Amino acid sequence: MEMNDDGTNGGMSNDSMGMDMGMEMTHMTFYWGKDAWILFQGWPGSNTRMYIMALVFVFLLAMIMEFLTHTTIVPTKSNRIQRTMIHAFRVVFSYLLMLSVMSFNIGVFVMAIAGHAVGFYVFRMLKKSSERDSDMPSMTC
Repeated sequence: MEMNDDGTNGGMSNDSMGMDMGMEMTHMTFYWGKDAWILFQGWPGSNTRMYIMALVFVFLLAMIMEFLTHTTIVPTKSNRIQRTMIHAFRVVFSYLLMLSVMSFNIGVFVMAIAGHAVGFYVFRMLKKSSERDSDMPSMTC
């Protein structure tokens, strides 16, 4: 590897790449703690109440996804737009939930799993047995 004039190994310097060394790096492994960034920089921050609100938000987001997954609309020509909108919302919520879990905060991960589990139980298992079939729903998006 080449040596630069300043004695460092070859390659571009941090200044030439436009990187600020004062930037905080996000976690790349799971961690416990209320100091997290979920979806937006600085949210919920280090405020405990905001962190709890973020966990409730993730839980509800997962439950809404399960509701949309188990919503049964009989395909007809007149409800194509309705079915398309349900699918679009499901995809949006899926990506929001995925990005939330990518904060690598264990609390967020646990709440996402709990939201899916409770949502599945409420929207799938509590249906009348005549309304639900015996197979598990497909896991495709």
